[in-house]
Amino acid sequence: MLFKVEALPYRHLLSQTFTLVDYPPLAALPAAEIRERVEVLVTSGHAGATRGDMASLPALSLICCVGTGYENVDLDAARERGILVSHGAGTNAGAVADHAFALLLAVMRDIPRFDASARRGDWRGTIGSRPIPTGKRLGLIGMGGIGERVAVRAAAFDMEIAYHTRRKRTDLPWRHFDSALALADEVDCLVVAAPGGPKTRHMVDAAVLAALGARGFLVNVGRGSIVDTQALVAALRDGVIAGAGLDVYEDEPSIPQELREMTNVVLTPHVAAHAPEVQTAAASLLQSNIELFLSERRILTPIPEIRGQALGEPTIARWA
Repeated sequence: MLFKVEALPYRHLLSQTFTLVDYPPLAALPAAEIRERVEVLVTSGHAGATRGDMASLPALSLICCVGTGYENVDLDAARERGILVSHGAGTNAGAVADHAFALLLAVMRDIPRFDASARRGDWRGTIGSRPIPTGKRLGLIGMGGIGERVAVRAAAFDMEIAYHTRRKRTDLPWRHFDSALALADEVDCLVVAAPGGPKTRHMVDAAVLAALGARGFLVNVGRGSIVDTQALVAALRDGVIAGAGLDVYEDEPSIPQELREMTNVVLTPHVAAHAPEVQTAAASLLQSNIELFLSERRILTPIPEIRGQALGEPTIARWA
């Protein structure tokens, strides 16, 4: 089994059963005799798996992403080879939703500057009063496990909820919008919780930010590529929107200097899912996926592009 990510909880658990080999993107390939035996590659949405990675592993049959994302896995190459792809669906949804609301509260209430003011001994300082989320209109781009949990938390704040996805979900009570632009025009707070990739790249652009408006707040816990960084910098600088809370960025791990210097944005370094409870659950799910695949050629949590391999189904996993 090859490991393309630094993920200590996963390594510790899997090393008790499997032989692990590191596969950093910039390091030399493992010896040919090792590569010829590898059936499983463990990676992440950020590290991904290229066509070249797959070509170098003739026995590769399963790619496991430790998180929910898989945007940098070459799905065309995997489909051509019949290599299955799993991800950590559902394991981090609660933690990311919690973090999204922490960012929203922090930027709306300006917690970082109030904290700095208090530490300086400036009683209340000159920041002034700040808005609250209660009663505001919240829009979600993306309505998977994370989006649903953000909506539940928003409901506890008496927020009016709406969302944008490619297809309306008939099982949800909230208002659906056909575009991010139409959604942004109707809400006060916009939370991005969609997957990355070419289909969502720069979905939140200058027009969407302008529609959100001068009293609007943006939170991104999805992928950095979904938001046009330069448009966001301009919108924050020029007062097009009131503020933003960001956990993800277009060029990770680099965070633009312009954002780091702004006082109307709260930044965290892609840590929304970093919680011990999540790591334990995700490591267990990763192990279950691998063990089930090696014994029965089925997996528990396939990516949406794959069908027919849920636990309990008699069919062998296959691409749609």
